[in-house]
Amino acid sequence: MSTGQVVERMSGDTFLIQDAIGEKVGKIIQLLSTFFGGFVVAFVRGWLLTLVMLSSIPPVAVAGAIVLRMMTTLSTKMQAKYGDAGDIVEQTIGTIRTVVSFNGEKQAITTYNKFIRKAYESARREGAVSGLGVGSIMAILFCSYGLAVWYGSKLIVDRGYNGGIVITIIMSVMVGAMSLGQAAPSITAFAQGQGAAYRMFKTIERQPCIDVYNTTGIILEDIKGDVELKDVYFSYPTRPEHLVFDGFSLRVPSGTTMALVGVSGSGKSTVVSLVERFYDPQSGEVLIDGVDIRRMTLGWIRGKIGLVSQEPVLFSSTIRENISYGKDGLNLEEIRRAIELANAANFIDKLPNGLETMVGERGIQLSGGQKQRIAIARAIIKNPRILLLDEATSALDMESERIVQEALDRVMLERTTIIVAHRLSTVKNADVISVLQHGKIVEQGSHVQLVNKPEGAYSQLIHLQETLQVAEAPNVDPDAIMENSFGSRSFTRKPRSQGSSFRRSNSKGSSFGHSGTHPYPAPCDPMEFNNDQDLEESTDKISSDRKKAPIGRLFYLNKPEALVLALGSIAAAMHGAILPVYGILISSAIKTFYEPPAELLKDSRFWASMFAMLGACALVLIPIEYFLFGLAGGKLVERIRSLTFRSVMHQDINWFDKPEHSSGAIGARLSTDALNVKRLVGENLALNVQTISTIIVGFTIAMVANWKLALIITVVVPLVGFQAYAQMKFLKGLNKNAKLKYEEASQVATDAVGGIRTVASFCAEQKVMDAYEKKCESPTRQGVREGVVGGLGFGFSFLVFYLTYALCFYVGAKFVREGTATFPEVFRFWRLLGSHEQAQ
Repeated sequence: MSTGQVVERMSGDTFLIQDAIGEKVGKIIQLLSTFFGGFVVAFVRGWLLTLVMLSSIPPVAVAGAIVLRMMTTLSTKMQAKYGDAGDIVEQTIGTIRTVVSFNGEKQAITTYNKFIRKAYESARREGAVSGLGVGSIMAILFCSYGLAVWYGSKLIVDRGYNGGIVITIIMSVMVGAMSLGQAAPSITAFAQGQGAAYRMFKTIERQPCIDVYNTTGIILEDIKGDVELKDVYFSYPTRPEHLVFDGFSLRVPSGTTMALVGVSGSGKSTVVSLVERFYDPQSGEVLIDGVDIRRMTLGWIRGKIGLVSQEPVLFSSTIRENISYGKDGLNLEEIRRAIELANAANFIDKLPNGLETMVGERGIQLSGGQKQRIAIARAIIKNPRILLLDEATSALDMESERIVQEALDRVMLERTTIIVAHRLSTVKNADVISVLQHGKIVEQGSHVQLVNKPEGAYSQLIHLQETLQVAEAPNVDPDAIMENSFGSRSFTRKPRSQGSSFRRSNSKGSSFGHSGTHPYPAPCDPMEFNNDQDLEESTDKISSDRKKAPIGRLFYLNKPEALVLALGSIAAAMHGAILPVYGILISSAIKTFYEPPAELLKDSRFWASMFAMLGACALVLIPIEYFLFGLAGGKLVERIRSLTFRSVMHQDINWFDKPEHSSGAIGARLSTDALNVKRLVGENLALNVQTISTIIVGFTIAMVANWKLALIITVVVPLVGFQAYAQMKFLKGLNKNAKLKYEEASQVATDAVGGIRTVASFCAEQKVMDAYEKKCESPTRQGVREGVVGGLGFGFSFLVFYLTYALCFYVGAKFVREGTATFPEVFRFWRLLGSHEQAQ
């Protein structure tokens, strides 16, 4: 479970779940109610014909179940691939300086494109399966109508049914069955939501072995700080076959400073992880004051331990908020005391906004020494009894190391301290030095004691470090190196011609210079977002400047699939003509119910065969339409994601310093925006073409049937269009900042998961949760308002349609009485109006 996968799930998966459990739940309930209600009315009017028509339900149910199962599987695979792609986004943008320094942009783009290509292939298959499911259901329903027309005519002749009963039964079953067909988009959304929810629930329901929310356990009245690892056997979960510790034991008495040294992989940092209880040993005990920490309340014991790591993790907020992670309910006086003790007050006071300065993603706006001092202030603000320093100064240059070491020397007084170090100069003053090799303590004692053993492991480490330093700096005086290893942390270079002094930096390529010398930590206007007010102003500016992309530009990006879109549009237009043609067939079939028996039986067979042909057309056209638009939409999403990521990778480094360009925000944008684009060019574009075709064909047939009645009813239609436009504009205003807030929430998740050890060590899980929920409050409220506005809008649409129905029947009855229209014409017009409603 990487940070990128978490962000992808928190944005893409929740988007799919929201789509599945939003208005589509109400819609599916309404459609199922219509379905069952239609059959109830049909049974009351004529049970025999209804029973025959029920024969279509089992094949519809089987087709729906198969499609649902296949869609869930494909959606799960597709989102898994998008999760892998999201992981690449987070890792690349979160470490963009490292990627750029190694010219790794091309490799990152290639890897990202590989994953989204696999996701596109799943999306293409998903479109084909969805189209086949909808097409087969519609074909079955049309064939059942043909069966009803043929068998209904027989019942009129043989069982005394009349045309009115047969019309009522067919209309009731038709409305019910059509509602089942209209449920297909909701079923697709449910399938995608189920696939996304499976992954989310798998995470939600996972019970951790080390649970910070478990409040059971021992809480000591007072803690002295004795630390002991007793006969510990431990291996990491990812490498269970490799034992890091094999019967390891270590004791650190209260108030003692214990230094752990040794080559990489000897188990130094593992001691820190076990004391913090990031992991539990497979065997043995980790004791504090003689009590196994597994018996203690986890949150309480972590509150007594302070951790400062080699690479400090800062969150995308202000300096004050970062320090406040160490303890709840802090006042300004406590914070000032902590930053002074951490030797951080001088550089913080020189910043334009002091404690309210934004540090940027992962503290990128600050130098390494500045970040480390803030991390120290955060650690000591909770006044820990046990202090763990895991390579706390190894990533710093000499000047920063001197300042940070002075801060640490102040902090370590009267605390139990465990220091993990590679640079031996930082452990010279430790009370006890333990030398680790292959998970075993091979030597132990003070610096003086260990140095006096020329053949000892500690002396060999010193000799190895001196050799490496000479190899790295051949012009450096060895005496100065020795002095640097255990003394002044600066050494003198003696060129052959002259002597001059300089400071050697071991920092990891910091572009901000030496901490403590520059009042501004970055050269490229790093304080562009200096406080919450500036951030809010920037956010508002971003929101107000955000505009829609021209639809033509999207189609231009889809230009390679122009032929696919053209063929898909032809298929969608032919699909849109199916409903008006169905209106002609059903009105013509009903007319035959009032003919003499001989003509009735003959004509009913003809119209029944026409319904079967219409079903065959639906079975062919709908899968083709869904597949082609799914292919074009999938390629567009793949292309947009690829182009966006490629463009992001070629931006200036200072572009990434802005909050809206953080890895969490960009990852969420790539996920949710791509899904919205897919809907626009995929199912929505197909639906729009289909709807336009339905309206044009229906209106043409209506004008041919009775132009006077068509013109009267057409006057009412603009009301629906105006309502839809007003609703869209209002919803656009409501949704102004929701997307930006979700991106900010995604960044909170990115920071928290990326720095999970820091969050855990400070028991800040709930604080992170509160910050995330706070970012989601605004979109949640806007979602409720959108539901209310959308409901009112759809309600008004149905009101207009039913009033139009009433007007149609009233005017039609007048025309029939006056002889300017016939019953079949009015009925045909009414069915075409119903087709328009279904298109809307």
